[in-house]
Amino acid sequence: MMNSRPEQHRLYEDVLALITGTLFVSLGMLIYAKAVLLVGSLAGLSLLLSYASGYGFGLIFFLVNIPFYVLAVKRMGWPFTLRTITAVAMVSLLARLTPEWLEISSIHPLYATVIGGGLVGIGLLVLFRHRTSLGGVNILALYLQERWNIRAGYFQLAVDFVIMCAAYFVIPFDRLLLSVLGIAIVNLIIAINHKPGRYAGWSW
Repeated sequence: MMNSRPEQHRLYEDVLALITGTLFVSLGMLIYAKAVLLVGSLAGLSLLLSYASGYGFGLIFFLVNIPFYVLAVKRMGWPFTLRTITAVAMVSLLARLTPEWLEISSIHPLYATVIGGGLVGIGLLVLFRHRTSLGGVNILALYLQERWNIRAGYFQLAVDFVIMCAAYFVIPFDRLLLSVLGIAIVNLIIAINHKPGRYAGWSW
């Protein structure tokens, strides 16, 4: 009889997943910022505030996540919270450094939508599978999936709809439509590949 206990992730696997996931997300965010697009969740809200205020995405993203750490500690535990804080800090730092390492002179908006959304979705998937999130809505989405079996991707899709409504007043309408497509790509990647019970790995 097979052992039903899920296999525990090793520490180096969690570290590699953290690096890989945050690199993918930060690169996706660079592409989206270049094309003046939005993603969903607090990352999208942070991009929106960045466009409206002129402040850098990384700083805003780090600050807006702070209140959600309380929920993370109470509902998901300290290990999850510490991994999440680390991931948020890494994305904030990489979002600041990546433009110095990679310069994008121009990019077609539709291609930016697809490749940027794919990178963000895969990056989030890697983090989710190692019980790590990028804070905010991700924390709430993972909690709802584990507690009430509500798909994380579908919940985030509803939240993202509200963010897109606010974006109507900040970014051009054609970029708003492409952002909706990008959000669908991100959340479908998560919803299809992060179903409860499909991936049984766990970590400390």
